[in-house]
Amino acid sequence: MKSMLSLAALLTAAPVLAQTQLTIYNQNFATVKETRVLDLHGGENEVRVTDITAHLEPDSVVLRDLQDPGALRILEQNYESDPLSEGLLLRKYEGKVLEFEVTIPHTGEKRIVKGKVLRSGYVPHASAFGRYGRQYSARQTAYGQPQGGGQPIVEVDGKIQFGLPGKPIFDALGPKAFLKPTLLWKLWAAAPGKHDVEFSYLSGGMRWEATYNAIAPEKGDTFDLIGWVTLENMSGKDFENAGVKLMAGDVARARPEDERSLEYGALESRSAVVPPGVTERAFEEYHLYTLPRPTTVLDREIKQVEFVRAARIPAQRIYVYDGFQPDPSTRGWDSRTIRTRPDYGTQSSPKVWVMLEFRNAEGSNLGLALPKGTVKLYRRDADNRNEFIGEDRIDHTPKDETVRLYTGNAFDLVGERRQTNFRLDTNNHWAEETFEIRVRNHKKETVEIRVVEHMVRWIQWEMKAKSMPFQTSDARTIEFRPKVSAGGEAVITYTVRYSW
Repeated sequence: MKSMLSLAALLTAAPVLAQTQLTIYNQNFATVKETRVLDLHGGENEVRVTDITAHLEPDSVVLRDLQDPGALRILEQNYESDPLSEGLLLRKYEGKVLEFEVTIPHTGEKRIVKGKVLRSGYVPHASAFGRYGRQYSARQTAYGQPQGGGQPIVEVDGKIQFGLPGKPIFDALGPKAFLKPTLLWKLWAAAPGKHDVEFSYLSGGMRWEATYNAIAPEKGDTFDLIGWVTLENMSGKDFENAGVKLMAGDVARARPEDERSLEYGALESRSAVVPPGVTERAFEEYHLYTLPRPTTVLDREIKQVEFVRAARIPAQRIYVYDGFQPDPSTRGWDSRTIRTRPDYGTQSSPKVWVMLEFRNAEGSNLGLALPKGTVKLYRRDADNRNEFIGEDRIDHTPKDETVRLYTGNAFDLVGERRQTNFRLDTNNHWAEETFEIRVRNHKKETVEIRVVEHMVRWIQWEMKAKSMPFQTSDARTIEFRPKVSAGGEAVITYTVRYSW
């Protein structure tokens, strides 16, 4: 019996419908879908919607009648994203007389003074900083500074003072005051009565991520895996008993022009009976994970749900020496400079990586599309307690793909890489270089070290000489696999010619 929760069993569980559905993306946004009942009269209606997130994207709003798609139309939509605050009320009182509660020092006595608000100091449109670019943001920010006119000015008893004389006391609010972000709709309804509608929109302020804990026994590299889904709601709205789906994948989203301009040209075995778990299925070019039952996701809450538990996953420990170390000073070099400068690509690192390699397949007790996330690795010590041995991140990994986890650098393995020759013939358009790589093993047993080399100078290359066979990982990466005896050293040399 496999240790992983059976997807077939999970998919047969009867779905529980919720009035609110959330699809949360691991790119810091979500789709909110709600079913509502609107009691409308025929013709034009005005509807106010206040129970929305503080990060709603107004141009993403979709409203449709579930029985008759042509029964409703949004004639006009206004989004009030600047809810009521002291600063906003002060702005509305500019030029008017307002009462202020003043506390007398030492005695604590409170009294009321009246003052005329000449300037509120309120900085409007802060929510538009990102949309209108850095220049707009800088001007609005300067407007809010004291030297830019952002400090309140109040006239009290014929004298001007900067700053408020006390706590402002406002009149009662009118029925049209916006206490939180609000949508105002002018709706046209074909017929009077109650309409069952679906209301959906995109919202920022929500995210999810996958985290994994891998536990290996005291000896050997077979391990158990527990995967968690962590949800975070910073949207400004509570979602009661919501159905939750999680979308894994790189979903394309258009970005504002000012953002584009900043870019640069980068476990225990399963029990006999288990409760329903997270189901997973392909959707478009992504993967969709569905929580088994409705859940409440409160604002400013972090919630975790277990979505995978697998035991005895076979793995292999591998050692990798990738000695090439990019030189920051060469960043931005063009292809001609890279081909012809003898010092390019000659910096070296002595570290040998320790990696754990396994197959995400049913034969390995897995076979579930794994969303990207952080993996923490533990190993049981002689006292049967877990000791932390490393941490790495995995990308979105489909079923039947290989996963490599970097756990750290080997203490007893050392690499050395140096260029021993370089020749350049600009007339015949070729460059040739030779490298010598040494890997030393200070362990008490023989180990295989995968020595990785990158053909960094140009896309067209030819191996002219080599001291041992190699494998090609991709069009510009090769891999030697020497076995290094205990206390021994392996020496690899190769000569490569680039032509253009």
